[in-house]
Amino acid sequence: MKLEDLGDTLRISSVNQLAEANAVAFRDWVQTAFKEGHKNIEVDLSQTSFVDSSGLGALVALHKTALRRYGTLRLINPRPPVQQILELTRLDGILEIIKR
Repeated sequence: MKLEDLGDTLRISSVNQLAEANAVAFRDWVQTAFKEGHKNIEVDLSQTSFVDSSGLGALVALHKTALRRYGTLRLINPRPPVQQILELTRLDGILEIIKR
């Protein structure tokens, strides 16, 4: 996984999966990197093939982290299986999803 500092936005890419095995570590890693001056979090899901309930929990936690700074969590280009999970859980109505 890679982190990029884009001014007020922290961007995460190269995420292969968000599951029980790595979700807590992922959440903690992103929250640690979310420094003063950051407001938004972008997670590029174009390479993510699998998300389970633990991964969804990590994304919701990051959403709350961004909200505390009056920012937003953006999910970029989720693959069809991930998009389907977001729709089934209705998180697509809560989290911002951007297709580029």
